[in-house]
Amino acid sequence: MSGLLLRLAGPLQSWGERSAFTPVRDTAPFPTRSALIGMFAAAEGISRNQACLDRYQNLRLTVRVDRPGVRLVDYHTAGGGFPKDRTAATSGGSNKGAAVITRRHYLSDAVFVVAVTAPYATIQRLADALTRPHWAPYLGRRSCVPDEPFLLRRHVDDPEEELRTQVPLSRTAPRTKNGDVPQAEAIPVEFLLEQPPPAGDSEQPVPVDVIDVNDMPVSFAQHSRSHTGRRLHRTQLPVPHSLAGPPHTLMQRLIDYAHLEESA
Repeated sequence: MSGLLLRLAGPLQSWGERSAFTPVRDTAPFPTRSALIGMFAAAEGISRNQACLDRYQNLRLTVRVDRPGVRLVDYHTAGGGFPKDRTAATSGGSNKGAAVITRRHYLSDAVFVVAVTAPYATIQRLADALTRPHWAPYLGRRSCVPDEPFLLRRHVDDPEEELRTQVPLSRTAPRTKNGDVPQAEAIPVEFLLEQPPPAGDSEQPVPVDVIDVNDMPVSFAQHSRSHTGRRLHRTQLPVPHSLAGPPHTLMQRLIDYAHLEESA
């Protein structure tokens, strides 16, 4: 097995969870499996109607929540002020004749790092596609452009361990009441795993919140999209304090980390 690491950061993200062509377009609080697989398929040049999702069944996704972001809602209109034949289309093949009003939910200033684990050949294929994507990746909606660095590492032997021990945190190191940085302490960080978390060195079991989500894609076809459920293990795991730092050093820390692979 091998893996790659993606950093999903940008001014806005939106990971639709339940809404489909409804006035309220929601967002999950973390990247969905459906959106990530859609991103991979788009990078490989596979259209919605051509997508063979069996090629992504062997992917294991682990999400580290560096910053959960702030939820905001945008009052959005589309198609207003045009003749009826130029307004939004309906499912019956006609046109609405008026503006479409939606309330779109976003995560502002959120940062997630995703470990993608799969057989080496699959990771090689995905890394090549994400490096030179056929269709540009986006963070849930086309208007949500990802920041750089996006693809942090193309090949990692154990990407989940890398998340816990090596990948720089996009947050400021916590300080004591005196303003000192306690270097020896670990930082608890939220993780979302598709399998139970590692036991760790302590005899105390790691608290885990098991949640069911409906984001396993079955079909991306425009008129027959469908999903099924999967189970996630949400928990907090300790991350070395040294991975955090002041905001003005973040970009350099990320660049240095990404360049380690090039010099290896």
